Amino acid sequence: MHTSAHTVLYDPDGLIEAELPLDREPYECLVKAVLAWTDEDTLAVRDYEQIALQLTGHARALASDIRRRANQLPKSSGPRALADIVLREAEGQLSAPIEGTVHCVQNRARLVRALYERLDRLGVAPARTVGR
Repeated sequence: MHTSAHTVLYDPDGLIEAELPLDREPYECLVKAVLAWTDEDTLAVRDYEQIALQLTGHARALASDIRRRANQLPKSSGPRALADIVLREAEGQLSAPIEGTVHCVQNRARLVRALYERLDRLGVAPARTVGR
């Protein structure tokens, strides 16, 4: 007989995840660094891919947080409508395949910045903008 020490959590509404704050500062620093790159900055393709993966994962977490918080607003509210637009655009950008290029990584960084701006406008995070 095999027993497991793992516990399976059933959380279809994402309530456990909603209670965990996002670690914002390291991603703001990463976004600033990525957006400061010039054409002369050259990393290996796999490094660009890894950075893009990090930014993509964080963008997905941000989008989930925005969706959860926007759903708490009245359907006819302006902030919710704007959040819906930003989330649709984010979904489109996140569906694009990751490429090992500066352009791809910078687009993911811009997306993270835009998602934080929307989150701030929903009044759920301290107002801090990522460098442009």
